[in-house]
Amino acid sequence: MVGLGPAGPALLTVAALDAIERIPVRILRTSRHPSASAVDEATSCDDLYEQAESMGEVYAGIVERLVTAAEEHGEVLYAVPGSPWVAEASVGLLVDDHRVEVEVLPGLSFLDLVWDRLRVDPLAAGVRLVDGRRFAVEAAGQRGPLVVAQCDSAAVLSEVKLAVDDEGPPSVVVLQRLGLPDESTVELEWADLDRAVEPDHLTALWIPSLVAPVGTELVRFAELVRTLRSRCPWDREQTHASLTRYLLEETYELLEAIEALQGVGDDSDAGDQLDGAYEHLEEELGDVLFQVFFHATLAAEAGRFDVAGVARTVHDKLVRRHPHVFADLEVAGTDDIVRNWDRIKAEEKGRSGGPMDGVPPNLPALLYAHKIQRRAAAVGVEVDVPAATADMTTADEVGTALFSLVATSRRLGVDPEGALRAIATRFRDDVAAGMRVDVAPE
Repeated sequence: MVGLGPAGPALLTVAALDAIERIPVRILRTSRHPSASAVDEATSCDDLYEQAESMGEVYAGIVERLVTAAEEHGEVLYAVPGSPWVAEASVGLLVDDHRVEVEVLPGLSFLDLVWDRLRVDPLAAGVRLVDGRRFAVEAAGQRGPLVVAQCDSAAVLSEVKLAVDDEGPPSVVVLQRLGLPDESTVELEWADLDRAVEPDHLTALWIPSLVAPVGTELVRFAELVRTLRSRCPWDREQTHASLTRYLLEETYELLEAIEALQGVGDDSDAGDQLDGAYEHLEEELGDVLFQVFFHATLAAEAGRFDVAGVARTVHDKLVRRHPHVFADLEVAGTDDIVRNWDRIKAEEKGRSGGPMDGVPPNLPALLYAHKIQRRAAAVGVEVDVPAATADMTTADEVGTALFSLVATSRRLGVDPEGALRAIATRFRDDVAAGMRVDVAPE
């Protein structure tokens, strides 16, 4: 194995040139390198990149091609960009392969030019080298400085940008084609990273510092979901539709955990029981989070959005819907907050069909009734409550009354879900029509 250096043939080592001249069977990892022309009559592995479905398949194909050539010819030259031990996954695989003996001839790495152009001592600065394609995972928890290699596409730059919490660092240096006549070293604002750069296979980034570390655990979790999706047969078969039953199941299990926590209460004397309830809640929240990440991963595969987009969307929505927190709007209390929320939501959705517009009709009947009553109250329409229930003051009393109504429904052979939904729908239609009605029996 020989390294072709970071740029043109002028940076090839004497040892590399001697090996190229001496060994007639020559294989290039890729012909897309400025020094590839120095390896005459060579075959490349570019075809493997076009045929394989993953980088893992590419590297495995390269190994098999080289081993086969070595078995046939006895000695083979394998030439790679830069230096063999820097960002060359195929090198480690070949060194570990018992079928061949490997001699590695180091070359000048692109990193040597990076240190020169930046005037940086990497040892003194404590620089970390990360792969742009795995930035979210490899840079998790890091504050910099970082050199990000293999930033060869706009998609990679976008993933790097989105992986950093908050607004990113103050600036980033983009290094391109170092050692070539058209080399470029440009400092940009972080926001312009994926807009002002036309990346190529000789593009790297210098990030002096990160304002905040990448969200380590969430990044690891996102990587886990992607791994399950690619390697587990069951996960590969799932769709948005097939996952709905699991989302419902996990949500109900989360509700059960919340109910169990309420049953224990925050009494300090509860001890181990309270600890167990919180551990159960943590676990069930994680199961629901998995569903969110899974759906986001499916959407990312379809080229629509990823989990970063989900987080960004809900973040921005919550800021808009809390003008009393993030703007100068004054409110008198929670009723004003609810009315503002509904108004802003209607404006966002482009709804103008009245107070009931946008209420999902397939909600469970009790939640459906509560939601349309809340919408009605926002426009001044209240339900007349019978005297038997008007004096209730506790959740236990309300629960007992609801439970008794279910028992009455059972004795009468009435479906309580359907009965409640019918009355709620009638109330919704009357309010939408501008009528104030009494739904209590006469």
